[in-house]
Amino acid sequence: MKKLLESIHAFMFFLLLAGALMTVLVPKSVQAEGQSHFTVSRLEIAGSVENLKPIGVVDIFAASTEKVYCFLEATAIEQDTTVSFIWYHRDKRMAIVNLPLKKGAKWRTYSSKRLGGLKGEWKVELQDADSNLLQTVGFTVE
Repeated sequence: MKKLLESIHAFMFFLLLAGALMTVLVPKSVQAEGQSHFTVSRLEIAGSVENLKPIGVVDIFAASTEKVYCFLEATAIEQDTTVSFIWYHRDKRMAIVNLPLKKGAKWRTYSSKRLGGLKGEWKVELQDADSNLLQTVGFTVE
Protein backbone atom coordinates (compact mmCIF):
# COMPACT_ATOMS: atom_id res chain seq x y z
CA MET A 1 0.00 0.00 0.00
CA LYS A 2 2.85 2.38 0.90
CA LYS A 3 4.55 1.81 -2.47
CA LEU A 4 1.27 2.46 -4.27
CA LEU A 5 0.84 5.78 -2.44
CA GLU A 6 4.45 6.74 -3.21
CA SER A 7 3.87 5.95 -6.90
CA ILE A 8 0.67 8.01 -6.95
CA HIS A 9 2.45 10.97 -5.28
CA ALA A 10 5.34 10.73 -7.75
CA PHE A 11 2.93 10.65 -10.68
CA MET A 12 0.95 13.62 -9.34
CA PHE A 13 4.21 15.58 -8.89
CA PHE A 14 5.17 14.74 -12.49
CA LEU A 15 1.80 16.00 -13.77
CA LEU A 16 2.13 19.22 -11.76
CA LEU A 17 5.65 19.80 -13.08
CA ALA A 18 4.61 19.05 -16.67
CA GLY A 19 1.72 21.49 -16.38
CA ALA A 20 4.01 24.21 -15.04
CA LEU A 21 6.46 23.67 -17.91
CA MET A 22 3.67 23.82 -20.48
CA THR A 23 2.52 27.15 -19.02
CA VAL A 24 5.99 28.63 -19.45
CA LEU A 25 7.09 27.03 -22.72
CA VAL A 26 3.98 26.96 -24.92
CA PRO A 27 2.60 30.20 -26.37
CA LYS A 28 -0.86 30.79 -25.00
CA SER A 29 -3.76 31.16 -27.40
CA VAL A 30 -6.46 33.35 -25.99
CA GLN A 31 -10.15 33.48 -26.64
CA ALA A 32 -11.97 35.44 -24.00
CA GLU A 33 -15.73 35.48 -24.31
CA GLY A 34 -16.65 38.13 -26.89
CA GLN A 35 -12.98 38.87 -27.62
CA SER A 36 -10.64 37.99 -30.44
CA HIS A 37 -8.29 35.08 -30.69
CA PHE A 38 -4.61 35.87 -30.37
CA THR A 39 -1.41 34.23 -29.24
CA VAL A 40 1.06 35.64 -26.74
CA SER A 41 4.27 34.82 -28.60
CA ARG A 42 6.68 36.73 -26.34
CA LEU A 43 6.41 38.50 -23.01
CA GLU A 44 9.82 39.70 -21.81
CA ILE A 45 11.37 42.17 -19.39
CA ALA A 46 14.13 44.30 -20.93
CA GLY A 47 16.38 47.23 -20.14
CA SER A 48 15.14 49.11 -23.22
CA VAL A 49 13.14 48.79 -26.42
CA GLU A 50 14.47 50.03 -29.76
CA ASN A 51 12.55 49.79 -33.04
CA LEU A 52 9.96 47.64 -31.24
CA LYS A 53 12.61 45.10 -30.23
CA PRO A 54 13.54 44.37 -26.60
CA ILE A 55 17.18 45.11 -25.78
CA GLY A 56 18.93 43.67 -22.73
CA VAL A 57 16.43 40.94 -21.82
CA VAL A 58 17.33 39.85 -18.27
CA ASP A 59 15.59 38.95 -15.05
CA ILE A 60 17.90 40.77 -12.62
CA PHE A 61 18.46 44.53 -12.67
CA ALA A 62 20.80 46.72 -10.63
CA ALA A 63 19.22 49.01 -8.05
CA SER A 64 20.52 51.96 -10.09
CA THR A 65 18.24 51.00 -13.02
CA GLU A 66 15.74 53.80 -13.51
CA LYS A 67 13.27 52.17 -15.90
CA VAL A 68 12.44 48.71 -17.24
CA TYR A 69 10.21 47.59 -20.09
CA CYS A 70 7.75 44.75 -20.50
CA PHE A 71 7.65 43.79 -24.18
CA LEU A 72 4.75 41.89 -25.76
CA GLU A 73 4.59 40.23 -29.16
CA ALA A 74 1.12 38.96 -30.02
CA THR A 75 0.27 37.03 -33.18
CA ALA A 76 -2.85 35.93 -35.05
CA ILE A 77 -4.98 38.79 -33.73
CA GLU A 78 -8.42 38.41 -35.26
CA GLN A 79 -9.89 41.76 -34.18
CA ASP A 80 -8.86 44.95 -32.39
CA THR A 81 -8.70 44.54 -28.62
CA THR A 82 -6.78 45.76 -25.58
CA VAL A 83 -4.40 44.20 -23.09
CA SER A 84 -3.39 45.37 -19.63
CA PHE A 85 0.10 45.32 -18.18
CA ILE A 86 -0.23 45.23 -14.38
CA TRP A 87 3.01 45.99 -12.56
CA TYR A 88 3.61 44.66 -9.03
CA HIS A 89 6.40 45.28 -6.55
CA ARG A 90 6.28 42.37 -4.16
CA ASP A 91 2.49 42.01 -3.73
CA LYS A 92 1.62 45.68 -4.15
CA ARG A 93 0.07 46.79 -7.44
CA MET A 94 2.12 49.74 -8.69
CA ALA A 95 0.62 50.52 -12.11
CA ILE A 96 -1.90 49.43 -14.73
CA VAL A 97 -1.19 50.25 -18.37
CA ASN A 98 -3.85 49.50 -20.99
CA LEU A 99 -2.62 49.23 -24.57
CA PRO A 100 -4.26 48.32 -27.88
CA LEU A 101 -3.68 45.22 -29.99
CA LYS A 102 -4.68 45.75 -33.60
CA LYS A 103 -6.05 43.08 -35.92
CA GLY A 104 -3.35 41.39 -37.95
CA ALA A 105 -0.69 38.73 -38.14
CA LYS A 106 1.60 40.31 -35.52
CA TRP A 107 1.50 43.24 -33.10
CA ARG A 108 4.33 44.37 -30.84
CA THR A 109 3.92 46.78 -27.97
CA TYR A 110 5.44 47.51 -24.58
CA SER A 111 4.86 49.13 -21.24
CA SER A 112 7.56 50.76 -19.13
CA LYS A 113 7.88 51.39 -15.42
CA ARG A 114 10.16 53.69 -13.44
CA LEU A 115 11.45 51.64 -10.53
CA GLY A 116 11.97 54.48 -8.06
CA GLY A 117 14.85 52.62 -6.40
CA LEU A 118 12.52 49.88 -5.11
CA LYS A 119 14.52 46.69 -4.63
CA GLY A 120 13.10 43.20 -4.49
CA GLU A 121 10.77 41.02 -6.50
CA TRP A 122 8.71 42.54 -9.31
CA LYS A 123 6.24 41.01 -11.75
CA VAL A 124 4.05 42.07 -14.63
CA GLU A 125 0.73 40.38 -15.27
CA LEU A 126 -0.68 40.50 -18.78
CA GLN A 127 -4.48 40.51 -18.86
CA ASP A 128 -6.96 40.56 -21.72
CA ALA A 129 -9.82 43.02 -22.14
CA ASP A 130 -11.99 40.90 -19.78
CA SER A 131 -9.30 40.89 -17.05
CA ASN A 132 -8.36 37.25 -17.67
CA LEU A 133 -4.75 36.55 -16.69
CA LEU A 134 -2.83 35.55 -19.81
CA GLN A 135 0.76 35.37 -18.62
CA THR A 136 3.10 36.63 -15.89
CA VAL A 137 6.76 37.56 -16.13
CA GLY A 138 8.96 38.37 -13.16
CA PHE A 139 12.25 40.09 -12.40
CA THR A 140 14.38 41.16 -9.45
CA VAL A 141 15.97 44.50 -8.58
CA GLU A 142 19.08 44.11 -6.41
